[in-house]
Amino acid sequence: MCAAVCCAMLGSAAKTGTARIVTDETGRRVEIPAEVKRVVTLAPNLTETIYALGLEERLAGDTDYCDTPPPAKLKSHVGGAQNPSLEAIVALHPDLVLATTSINRPETVDALAKIGVPVYTTDPQTVRGMLESTARIADVMGAGAQGAELVARLEARLDALAARLADAPPVHVLFVVWENPLITIGQRTFIADALRWAGAESVIVSGQKWPHITFEEVVRLQPDFIVFASNHAGFGSEELGALRSREDWKQLRAVELGRVAVMSEEVNRPSPGLVDAIEQLAREIHPDAFREKESGKVKMENRNASRRLTFGFAIAEWSAGAAN
Repeated sequence: MCAAVCCAMLGSAAKTGTARIVTDETGRRVEIPAEVKRVVTLAPNLTETIYALGLEERLAGDTDYCDTPPPAKLKSHVGGAQNPSLEAIVALHPDLVLATTSINRPETVDALAKIGVPVYTTDPQTVRGMLESTARIADVMGAGAQGAELVARLEARLDALAARLADAPPVHVLFVVWENPLITIGQRTFIADALRWAGAESVIVSGQKWPHITFEEVVRLQPDFIVFASNHAGFGSEELGALRSREDWKQLRAVELGRVAVMSEEVNRPSPGLVDAIEQLAREIHPDAFREKESGKVKMENRNASRRLTFGFAIAEWSAGAAN
């Protein structure tokens, strides 16, 4: 690391007042300023979390791939998530850098720590883990109240979804991470956990996180639904027709029946937007669960409206009679 970088960080550290020690999600003890005014995020999910917490004014910089929400693209960028520029990070004078085990390299965290840049690393492995990480990030940023409020709203939505799907049997799906070679998800990924929340489970059972599978195995298993990853957003009738015309894919009943779902890109990111993706998939693969309860709600609202109308007519007639 160049001397200029080291000097810059020493100067920054000299201005720091009181500090506090926190333990990140990898077990590392991190000394951070009592007040975090400037933060740099090294992964898209972390950037989204900062915005979801309403702390975007403190976001000094993010990576080249941080594009959600759109204003994140206007922030200063420090390079890619796996090989960010340390010089660019230091130049932004962050009080704290946020990293994640899902995409950032330990070497990056160690290099920043060596020159005095505090790095808090998250490690969400499940949907609940994402919520816990969100709350911890809020606490580290000194915004515990916002974090508690956001997490409570997300938990309420997940609880409501679980209640709606309580009687629905899980739908067996093939989640496609990559087509050639064919790559799917293992059970120990946050995406697999997200599928479970949506009332689905992978037809592939694997201890690997991103197992390579053969198409013959998929044909043998015949999943109920094919679920594509975010890079297939915009999948429509033309894409379905193209899929049906391919010798391998047309062997799947799910393709022939048009049971192909496309989750939003949020499914790839353990951030608050993941709950949106879960709800979206649940609606696609369990339409009856939503149709029945929503139609019941409409019927109840119509019944109540009818009662109010009848009561209104009765009052009107009584008033007319009293006037006579």
